[in-house]
Amino acid sequence: METNHLLIKFVILASCLIHPRVCSPSCYFPAIFNFGDSNSDTGGLSAAFGQAPYPNGRTFFHSPSGRFSDGRLIIDFIAEELGLQYLSAFLDSIGSNFTHGANFATAGSTVRPPNSTISQGGSSPISLDVQLVEFSDFITRSQLIRNQGGVFKKLLPKKEYFSQALYIFDIGQNDLTSGLKLNMTTDQIKAYIPDVLDQFSNAIRKVYSKGGRIFWIHNTAPLGCLPYVLDRIPVPASQIDNHGCAIPRNEIARYYNSELKRRVIGLRKELSDAAFTYVDIYSVKLTLITQAKKLGFRYPLVACCGHGGKYNYNKLIKCGAKVMVGGKEIVLAKSCNDVSFRVSWDGIHFTETTNNWIFQQINGGAFTDPHIPLKFACTR
Repeated sequence: METNHLLIKFVILASCLIHPRVCSPSCYFPAIFNFGDSNSDTGGLSAAFGQAPYPNGRTFFHSPSGRFSDGRLIIDFIAEELGLQYLSAFLDSIGSNFTHGANFATAGSTVRPPNSTISQGGSSPISLDVQLVEFSDFITRSQLIRNQGGVFKKLLPKKEYFSQALYIFDIGQNDLTSGLKLNMTTDQIKAYIPDVLDQFSNAIRKVYSKGGRIFWIHNTAPLGCLPYVLDRIPVPASQIDNHGCAIPRNEIARYYNSELKRRVIGLRKELSDAAFTYVDIYSVKLTLITQAKKLGFRYPLVACCGHGGKYNYNKLIKCGAKVMVGGKEIVLAKSCNDVSFRVSWDGIHFTETTNNWIFQQINGGAFTDPHIPLKFACTR
């Protein structure tokens, strides 16, 4: 932990030399607006299709919270760091407070509109283009309703917050795995990535046109190290690396990330009065998975909450799944007892401990481009 603090201090000092503004008081972020998938969903899919069942939420919230984890997500730790409340899901009408932002992410979301429904095992219908429609509507209606005063004034953001907010994008993973589920080759998936990123880039341009100026963009995870990918879309043993990860799946993720970074660099030039931070989530998660034991974690490729098999993952019996036996409800996919030491929560998502560790790595700027801490993400 001491090493992390020293690294953060070094990064800040180095950043001062490159970006003098970093040495001035940190940015003011009165709100966060997030677009994404299950890696940052705080209740969107649960509001529309039913709550993610217990033991999701067991560690921090002590009950289901709309998150696919035992506790907090990276987006929650970002909110904490900025002194803001946890983001309410735009789709959740119960107990929501949008004073300091809104979360448009839903589990299963893709950048491109899906070709199959969620009931057919497809992606969420709330793809990025739909999230943008929701955002645009939110801007207009939130101000009309806020102007009515009373409780609405306390639950909706001020107009100026939209230009001062931090805009987070954490999406794209499901666009890649959707191709894998269709048995596409690595080259076939690489071939459609430019279209995914065209739509991703256009989404950012649309948010910019609505006043957004500060963007924090996550790349995608090492797909070949995720238990559900290893279980559902296996590769020959010759294509598994020394850490147990699928080499061709990670190749897809790296290609996607290199192209995403290239697009972000292009957007910096095109939208020169906006600030863009590219966040290398891939490298952080890969480090965690491949050096889990050294970092104090256990069984990085085995789900904590699941049912059976090499990876404790079963697509038909997911975390919290139950059956009725003799009139009694039996939980088939239970949580492990050592969740605070585990990397993977349910084979797809990460545990709260892991999410916190990942956040600590990206917070100081060591894994971002440019290398600036979160609180200075407004630096241009």
